[in-house]
Amino acid sequence: MKAIGQAFYARATSVVARDLLGKVLVRRTKGQTLSGRIVETEAYTSDDPASHAFRGRTDRNRALFGEVGRAYIYQTHGLNFCLNVVAKRGKPAGGVLIRAIEPLEGVDWMRRARKQAAARRLARGPGNLTRAMRIDMRLYGTDLTKGGPLFIADDGGAKPKVRRTVRVGVTAAHDKRWRFVVDGSPFITKPGLA
Repeated sequence: MKAIGQAFYARATSVVARDLLGKVLVRRTKGQTLSGRIVETEAYTSDDPASHAFRGRTDRNRALFGEVGRAYIYQTHGLNFCLNVVAKRGKPAGGVLIRAIEPLEGVDWMRRARKQAAARRLARGPGNLTRAMRIDMRLYGTDLTKGGPLFIADDGGAKPKVRRTVRVGVTAAHDKRWRFVVDGSPFITKPGLA
């Protein structure tokens, strides 16, 4: 599989968030390939009060202000990592949070990492996804448009039916409908959220 090029990410953040559904997240580590089809994303821009970029550039969020197609990874509550891909057009910063994938390759490795048997729960939610895929701060700033240790590819699969909802777990701008899910997927978080 070939990584998606930089031009894909140089568009409106919400458009990229929608169009990432059905693409494949690939992690190569220790001679093993882990992969999963992206089934849930959320968009965040610099003028969005729920975004890490809203208050301006810091050392923590510098990737969001940089080149599109790069990984912005952060840690929540000192426990979980979250993976975002920088995507923007006409804004100083923007990123798409990858919230869930449908596991494809390396499922046994994911099960060991998560201590979880049910495939639909392995990478449901951003913290579970990064644990299953062995993604942490060492991959901060990785160019996802290259075929390196972490990238996003288009395997030519059918375009999924997309449902748009409010984002999960945000208090600011909670009415923004910038969460995108593959409709009917058992791998997404909060399936009933409208």
